[in-house]
Amino acid sequence: MKEFAAFKNKAGLLRKWSLISTTEATSGHPTSCLSAADLTAVLFEKYFTYDIAEPLNNYNDRFVLSKGHAAPLLYALFGVAGAYPLDELKTLRKFGSRFQGHPVPKFVYAEAATGSLGQGLSVGAGLALTAKREGLSSKTFVLTGDGELAEGQIWEAANFATHEKLDNLVAILDINRLAQSQPTMFGHHTEEYVNRFKAFGFEVIAIDGHNYEEIDQAFEKAVNNKNGKPTAIVAKTIKGKGISFLEDKDGWHGKALKKDELQKALQELGDVDDQARFALRKPSGKLMPANTDVKYRVTTSFEKGKEYATREVFGEVLASLVEQNKNLYVLDGDVMNSTFTEDVKKKTPDHFIECYIAEQNMVSVAVGLSRLGRVPFAATFGAFFTRAADQIRMARVSEANVKFAGSHVGVSIGEDGPSQMALEDIAMFGALPGAVVLQPADAWCTASLVQEMAAHAGIVYMRTLRPKTALLYSKDEHFEIGGSKLLRHSDHDELTVAATGITVFEALKAAEELEKENIHIRVLDCYSIHPIDAAALNESVHATKQNLLITVEDHFEHGGMGDFAAAALSDTGAHIIKMAVPDISQSGTKDELLQDAGIDADHIAQKVRELCAVTA
Repeated sequence: MKEFAAFKNKAGLLRKWSLISTTEATSGHPTSCLSAADLTAVLFEKYFTYDIAEPLNNYNDRFVLSKGHAAPLLYALFGVAGAYPLDELKTLRKFGSRFQGHPVPKFVYAEAATGSLGQGLSVGAGLALTAKREGLSSKTFVLTGDGELAEGQIWEAANFATHEKLDNLVAILDINRLAQSQPTMFGHHTEEYVNRFKAFGFEVIAIDGHNYEEIDQAFEKAVNNKNGKPTAIVAKTIKGKGISFLEDKDGWHGKALKKDELQKALQELGDVDDQARFALRKPSGKLMPANTDVKYRVTTSFEKGKEYATREVFGEVLASLVEQNKNLYVLDGDVMNSTFTEDVKKKTPDHFIECYIAEQNMVSVAVGLSRLGRVPFAATFGAFFTRAADQIRMARVSEANVKFAGSHVGVSIGEDGPSQMALEDIAMFGALPGAVVLQPADAWCTASLVQEMAAHAGIVYMRTLRPKTALLYSKDEHFEIGGSKLLRHSDHDELTVAATGITVFEALKAAEELEKENIHIRVLDCYSIHPIDAAALNESVHATKQNLLITVEDHFEHGGMGDFAAAALSDTGAHIIKMAVPDISQSGTKDELLQDAGIDADHIAQKVRELCAVTA
């Protein structure tokens, strides 16, 4: 058939440039590209709707390369679609090239940075869910490798996709039998994958991934699927397909062909029409990401003398923001009655996404939403974000605009014990370049900073408290990312205590006790931990007698607020002493655990006395 001849020629062109580009780079994964060339050639030739000039048009279909090491195939696909000259692919993996070793946002047609395997199906689910919720006609296609099907996140995503009835999501499973160092778990026993995806509720189509008729029929069924089930095309393929000395051969993963091997391979491919191009159909509509620079109006109020948990305030204010900006979505990890994101579910259920206890999937789904210009807030206990550390890392590589809210931080959560205590979360988020880390101490600060989170472009993490706290501020106070508040000072302060979150109140108590002894200290609320207010720290420290700073935080010492403060003052000559949680905690009351960790008011006061005695 003429149509099959077009498929074959385009697949040959994809193979050719996957081989040429990796040989030019002297590295890469050509055999992983060759196995999927036929599948993707049919998809782009006949079924993929996309406007090359507008990659962010929300009506475009989406193609997620979950097996990110096959990046040369992705680059060849859009080259053959006319996005750039194919000859440019020879810059693959070169410094400054848009064609990186694995896809990143510098390549504008990448839906997300991939290469850390197992995450693409979740990203695709986020893209498909956005389209489903908002009535967009687009389809999302996710190309996975069989090696990554051993990742638990794949099955979190599968569970989520069927629960959300994402029949606009198509998983293309490239079952080529060989992983990096050995055969995959099930090799070419494709029935194992068929059974698993059926068990998860997918519409499953098993095919020969090199038979154009079967591929064509599979995509025809998938794109017309309206039965409420996502589709899994289980394609049995040959790694290195099309080149005899590569086909189904171990030892070639991540290995580029030498120049002489390339010539031999190109001869085997035969005549390929180098001028052939995909004529992608453009979508009928156009919807670009909306301007997210919304000026919010939050009318919440707090009673003087009453205490509020910052996690409750977070939920209340966020619900108000979502009502005002339909680009905002909230993702929950089955803790909405603890993070108080249940307020969003009650007011705007269409913008609330229940991800259940599957934090890795939740984070990557948020990345998918972010790609389409939505502003996702992902919320769970701060401790549980650590199980999605890699997904958060890849969200940053993807330049995603995701907001994270972690409740139940520190030992101050009390009786739940150490498994629930977030004590390394500042270190995790703070290690990401450009990420913002916030920790408000009271209700007014929280209300203001939630609005700052929504307006900020990039990753933001907010720590919220389980215990209720008194009001420190008034409605008229202004809070900004990178700021702080000087809560207590005099003209004869001995030193400065910088605190954050719950320890702000402990520092203030200590200051009151010390004042009775005629010892005066400054207290600085470092509600913005990253970036930290270096100017305020410097000014406070050098306005005191001892040129000394004590940092106090409900977090492990390494990577916490104290480290950010120390870095900010590193060239000022200031002396820094860090007070932080020294060890694994236990169950107890908030006050018992703060005292046990050595970060309560008594310990702060005692540390100040010791330092004043030394310098007396």
